Parts: sequence; C-alpha cells; structure tokens
Amino acid sequence: MSEVLEAERVAPPARGPRRSWPTIAAVVVLIVVLVLFPVFAGVAYLKAGQYVLIGVVGAVGLTLLVGQAGQLSLAHPFFLLVGAVSYAVLAGEPGESGDLVGLGLPPLLAVVGAVAICALGGLAFSPVSGRLRGIYLGVASLSLVFLGLYLGQSLDMLSGGTSTGRTPPTFELFGFRFANSDPAPTILGVAIQKQQRLWYLFLVLAAGAYLLARGAVRSRVGRAWRAVRDNEAAATAMGVDVARAKAQAFTVSSAFAGLAGVMTALWLDLVKPDENEFTGTYSITVAIAFLAMVLIGGLGSIPGAVAGAVLVNGLPQLLTLGATEFGWSIGTLSPVLISAFVYGAAIVLVVLFEPGGLAAVGRRLTSRNGDR
Repeated sequence: MSEVLEAERVAPPARGPRRSWPTIAAVVVLIVVLVLFPVFAGVAYLKAGQYVLIGVVGAVGLTLLVGQAGQLSLAHPFFLLVGAVSYAVLAGEPGESGDLVGLGLPPLLAVVGAVAICALGGLAFSPVSGRLRGIYLGVASLSLVFLGLYLGQSLDMLSGGTSTGRTPPTFELFGFRFANSDPAPTILGVAIQKQQRLWYLFLVLAAGAYLLARGAVRSRVGRAWRAVRDNEAAATAMGVDVARAKAQAFTVSSAFAGLAGVMTALWLDLVKPDENEFTGTYSITVAIAFLAMVLIGGLGSIPGAVAGAVLVNGLPQLLTLGATEFGWSIGTLSPVLISAFVYGAAIVLVVLFEPGGLAAVGRRLTSRNGDR
C-alpha cells in the first residue's frame, strides 16, 4: 500500500466535529419517535413507514457506490429481485407448494444467505465495473435489470412466475415470529402484531445498514473509494488497487440492495417478478427512483441518502394515504405521478442550485445554528 495510506494508518485519527446539544436532543427525540411510532400509528402508516425504511437501506448502499466510489449503477432492481427470490428459496419449505424450490433453512440464515448471494453477484459483475465508468457503466449495469426480468419470468420454480409469484416464509428470530399471534405482546396497551413487528425489524436493519455504511466511509476502504472517484491515475500512483476498490464498492452496494430486496419480499408478503421492464417492483422505474434518492440527498452522503429515501419513497405513500383517508386530490393526477413531478423538480433544483443536495443544506443550517 502507498506511503500516503500508511501515514494515515500511523497518524492518530482526527476528531470529528463536536455535536451541539440541540443536535443531540434532536437525535434522541427522533429515536423516541421511531420506537414509539407503532404505538400511535395505524397499519396503513406503518406500511408506508416500512416502505421508506426499505428505501433507506437501498439508497445507503447506492450512495456508497455512486457517491463514494464514483460508479454509476442502475442495477439496484436486479439485486432487489435476487435478494427477494433468494430469501424465498432458502427459507421455503421443500415441496410445500408444487414445483417451487425450497431449502428449508432458518429465516435468519436465509437472510444472510440472500445478502451473500447478492454480494457474490456484484462481485461477478466486477470485471465489467472495473473496466467501465460513467454512462458506459450505467448502461452496462442497466442490462442486469433486463436479465433479472428474463430470469424471473423463466425460472418459475424459483420465483413463482409472473402470474402468481410465491409467498415468502414468515421471518422468525429465536422462536419469535414476525406474524400475528394471540396473545400478542403489548407496548403501552397496544398489541404488537405483524406490522408492528416488521416495523421494528426494518428499523433495526436500516439502523444497522446506516452504521455499517458510516463505518465503511470512515475506513481505509472508504478513503480508497474516494481516491478512485477523484482521480484513478492519482489513486494508482498512491498504491490503491483501482480494480479491487471498484469491485469492493460494487459488492458492498449489491449486498445492501439484496437486503432491501428481502425487506421488500416481507413487506409485500409476496415475491413476484415484473411482467415488463418499465413498471413494477424491480423495474427501470425503481432504478431511477433509487438514483433520485442519492442525487437529492447528496452524492456520497449517508444522512443525505436517508433524507432522499424519505422524500422519494415517503411522498407517494403520504399522498396515497391523504387521497384515501382525507380526500386529497389534484385533478386527475395520481399520487405516484405527483410524486414523480416533485422529485423530478427536486433533482433539477439540486443540480442547478445545490449540487450537495439535502445533506449540504443540512450542514449549512447546522453550522449556522452552531455559530449563534
């Protein structure tokens, strides 16, 4: 490894910025709200929140690849599908439903296996990602979405096909099932049933993904990614193995997408490949949505990816709930279409006026409050 990276290892780590009391208080309040959210929210709001957490996991993984390592990828839907199908196959009971393949592994082991399979898939793509960059890599990665569409429709014994799909096994952890039960545990007098349990599961997974990503960014691996992103020739001169760094980034990002795919299967309670490549759970539209999350949040920013996921995945859910429960409407425009206009406009505004995205806006506001 290079002398520069060796010097970084020997030198004492620099202290991060001190957190102000208002920031700490805000974080504590946010944690309390997230923990108590299932107690006060209805099932529809819990489902919307779960969808946002799925977006958080996927967006965090993509911002590591696009923002930290500088590799454009539109392959997230492919790894979402691979993760969902892998979990269903690994945890499914053998011979439970006709010709469907199932290995009968414990659900926790199936989740780990699904994430590992997606990571291996990303590693298998590394010979391509290591030689391409920019729009060429984006187009090459987009081909995986079409590959996923073909494989999902063709391998009925794994995916269940486009007509019926297959039901993923209920997640279970040390004998505790994430499903409705009677009697059910309670918090403040509220029964914790399937949707509440899935909320807590998704919250733990999203928090774990966030912490792992922050750790990766601050590590030597993260510094190598940024060196490759900024200048591959300079990174090579400093002793960074560019091909290896790119392979690592694509592998890690694919693993995050695979975990989001498992969460998607549990959220929908269904694994079903799309009928076409333009609309659906694993379509090109989803690839664009994830890219919008990291652009709006700020390329390379982990908190920004979270904020982008809240906007892009949360806004359609919020507008849909508003239309069904409160009668919100804007002419004949659907909530999904309105959301597409909103985050499309947000991308344009970010590119024109704030390339750092919501993360840069947040840093500016925080520093301004700290100066007072």
